[in-house]
Amino acid sequence: MSVFSVIGHPVVAAWTDRLRSIETGTEEFRLLLNQIGQLLVPSVTEHLPTTNVEIRTPLAETIGRRLEGGTPVVVSVLRAGNGLLDGVLKVLSDADVGFIGLVRDHETLEAIEYLVNLPVLTDRHVIVVDPMLATGHSAVAALDRITQEDPASITLMCVVAAPEGVQHLTSRHPKVRVVAAALDEGLNDSGYILPGLGDAGDRLYGTQA
Repeated sequence: MSVFSVIGHPVVAAWTDRLRSIETGTEEFRLLLNQIGQLLVPSVTEHLPTTNVEIRTPLAETIGRRLEGGTPVVVSVLRAGNGLLDGVLKVLSDADVGFIGLVRDHETLEAIEYLVNLPVLTDRHVIVVDPMLATGHSAVAALDRITQEDPASITLMCVVAAPEGVQHLTSRHPKVRVVAAALDEGLNDSGYILPGLGDAGDRLYGTQA
C-alpha cells in the first residue's frame, strides 16, 4: 500500500469540485465537506486490523469481526478540520476526539501551535483530519505532536493536496498514510494550493482572510 493515495470515486471527485466553486456558499460548503468526510472514512480505515469474535444472531451462531484496539481516535487540526470531523463522526460515532490548533505565519509559512487537547493515543490508531495539505508545515507540526504519544498508526485525511506538501510530509513522516480526494497542480507564491478551493476555514465559517 502506498503512503499517499488519491480516492478516485466519482462522487468524491464531484463533491470536491463543487467545493472549489466560488459559487458555493457557506451552507453548501459545510454540507459538502461533511459528506466528503463520511465518504473518505472507508479508505482511511481500510488498513485497520480486526479480531474474530463469536456472534449469536436471532437464528444462529457465527464468527464475525471487531476492530482490534477499538474505534480509531480522530484528531482535528483546527479550525478547518472540524468541517471533516462532523462527517467522520457520523460513521465513527463512538470515537474519542482530540484537537490541535495551528495558525500559519504568513511570512515564513511555518505553523504556530496554540492548542493541544488530546485523549490517550498510545497504541491506538489515529485519524488526523485537515481539508488542505498545502506546504505541509501544519500537517508535519500536528504529526510531530501526535507521534510523541506513540500511536499504533496514523492516517491523515485531507480533501485537496499539493505535491509540495505531500513530499514534505512523507519525507518527515514516511510511515503516515495520507488519503486525499484530489492532488492539485502546486502552490502559488503565497503557499496556497492551485487551483485549490481557497481558504477552507474562511469558507467553512464565513469569515474573511
